[in-house]
Amino acid sequence: MGLEFHQDKTRYFNMQRENAARYVIPFVEEAFRLNPDMTVLEIGCAEGGVLLAFIETGMQGVGVELQEYRAGLARGFLADQIQSGRADIISNNIYDPVFAEQFKGKFDLIVLKDVIEHIPEQDRVLAQMKQYLRPGGHIFFGFPPWQMPFGGHQQICRSKVGKLPWMHLLPRGAYEWYLRKAGEPDAVVVDLLECHDTGISIERFERHLRETGFVVANRRLYLINPIYTYKFNLKPRVLWPLFASIPWIRNFYTTCCYYLVRPTP
Repeated sequence: MGLEFHQDKTRYFNMQRENAARYVIPFVEEAFRLNPDMTVLEIGCAEGGVLLAFIETGMQGVGVELQEYRAGLARGFLADQIQSGRADIISNNIYDPVFAEQFKGKFDLIVLKDVIEHIPEQDRVLAQMKQYLRPGGHIFFGFPPWQMPFGGHQQICRSKVGKLPWMHLLPRGAYEWYLRKAGEPDAVVVDLLECHDTGISIERFERHLRETGFVVANRRLYLINPIYTYKFNLKPRVLWPLFASIPWIRNFYTTCCYYLVRPTP
């Protein structure tokens, strides 16, 4: 059965808000000091929990979310911040020329938390985000490498297959057959196959950074993802330095990557 916090949107919102405040923001500030004069854009903001954590530091924030249903939830959770003019939630595509014109050069920080692994043409979205940054701006990424035990997000499964580590590494056709044989609904199968098509490794992500003109300002690879504090009552653990230094192998042991990047000068 899928983990129940995926269905409890209020709990999920609060979990994301606290995780961002306790782990994401301190990680960002190790290399890029935030202040109340700054603006933040969260791409794929979902219900807005991560965005609210940044707004609570004094920043102004904009969340963009393709799914109108989730954007509507975010507007509800952030109603006070929206009313005071400190936040805005937009249901749009960042490639939309109107969006691009409105927000060109507007943000000091862009946040993608558990988003990049769902996006096709990841090099394209990296290049697109450059135009939304102010000079000196940075981008935060948090994502699970594809090869980690549950890198296919199979925990959303309704059946017991969601508890099987690495089952998402099956060839696409075999993976789809197995999901349907287990009785997974069409919507779940579509979501998981999307992850299968777009999942990203540490090496491919870093290659995209180099090819699109970014440098890494800060990086942390976690053996135990900070969000597991709330999901499984596990204390976060950074991946052992030796394993973190071995390309490809580290993908299987890293449950979460934190990156802070900036455009190459």
